[in-house]
Amino acid sequence: MRKNIVAGNWKMNLDYEQGVSLFSEIVNMVKDEVVGNQEVIVCSPAIHLYSIGKLATGKVSTGAQNIHQAESGAYTGEISAAQVKSVGAEYVILGHSERRAYFGETDALLAEKVNTTLKHGLKPIFCIGETKEEREEGRFFDVIKEQLEKGVFHLSAEEFASVVLAYEPVWAIGTGLTATPEQAQEVHAFIRQSIAAKYSAETAENTTILYGGSCNPKNADELFSQADIDGGLIGGASLKSRDFLDIVKVFNA
Repeated sequence: MRKNIVAGNWKMNLDYEQGVSLFSEIVNMVKDEVVGNQEVIVCSPAIHLYSIGKLATGKVSTGAQNIHQAESGAYTGEISAAQVKSVGAEYVILGHSERRAYFGETDALLAEKVNTTLKHGLKPIFCIGETKEEREEGRFFDVIKEQLEKGVFHLSAEEFASVVLAYEPVWAIGTGLTATPEQAQEVHAFIRQSIAAKYSAETAENTTILYGGSCNPKNADELFSQADIDGGLIGGASLKSRDFLDIVKVFNA
């Protein structure tokens, strides 16, 4: 059975003390308020990973926002999968639209990063999604299928079982716009069908697919109630403990 997951992406926000303080708040609030089986993940800047990893619990995991595809070497400013693993993190966000747009990350490069992530026992949160232009031109299914095929469909079924997917319509990230529940569900269903066609119906049924794109406490319930939406990759709302927990609590049993 697939997991319900709410993952926070702090992006390039919060200094060291602010990050540790926020994570501590989240851990305590999860302990007091979460009664479901949902998993909570916080993907922080690298400076926080060691310290928040010490505060992580069985209910709240940590993750990095990126890794380099190489094992180690002369890559100034980068972080390796082994380094991320060594501080207790369990997840890595890969393929976020901001990495694709601002840093030129290609599907081929991301496939290498996926391989390195899995090699070190980390779980990729692999992001896919279309731009506003691609949606308006009706090409979004083709774009998403290509991102899946080039980024993760080279994996064996066993390897793919460790992958969490996140559909993030690029036009809804940081814009205040949100895909309607029907639009999001349509794409999530397509992603699940694509997984079934590549691997099996069982693999598709067991794959967690998150929605990312201006998800907030007001719209999370309607989004997460869709059949193929298993949680969210949360940006801005993850920087406020109350907002983040209200999203997490949508899955309270």
